[in-house]
Amino acid sequence: MTSVFKSTAHMVCAAALGFNALTVQAQHPVSHAVQHSAQAPPSSALTVASRTVLPFDEKTWAHALQHGPRPAAYLFTTSYCSTCPAAFAVLHKAVQQLKNKPELNAVMMDVNGPQALRHATHFKGMTQMYAFDGFEPAIRQAVDPAWPNVTPYVVLVDAKGQTQRVIGPPPAAMLKRWLSPV
Repeated sequence: MTSVFKSTAHMVCAAALGFNALTVQAQHPVSHAVQHSAQAPPSSALTVASRTVLPFDEKTWAHALQHGPRPAAYLFTTSYCSTCPAAFAVLHKAVQQLKNKPELNAVMMDVNGPQALRHATHFKGMTQMYAFDGFEPAIRQAVDPAWPNVTPYVVLVDAKGQTQRVIGPPPAAMLKRWLSPV
């Protein structure tokens, strides 16, 4: 299959999925306040082909650290980040052979809804996609006050709830610490 054909096929599929997503969202409206109150996947979250874009606001990170899955990885990215898919591939490769795979999450910082879903194909093995929902600097501050607004920004949460943070792909030693048993 030629790369031109692949690109065209991907764009057609993305457009069709985006239209379907807007239809699903329009059929299931829920108020913005309700979406954030429980921090569980809201019924109005954008769902396409088993993909959901969940809102990520100033409170989401604290909730994920306290109640979220462990271990888990969070890759903070933008729609224009050219090195983010490669950083995510490092995470995916590190967990492929594991029996109990940790969650691998992508967090889009600059787009949401169908625009965020267009980037889902770049993150093979992704468990969940989130999108910033609110004032971006405040959300980054909640995740890490020292984060210099550079992507890819990866946060690894180990089985004990301890975090490791890195700009770019995590090195092998960091991945080993992240995946070591309790």
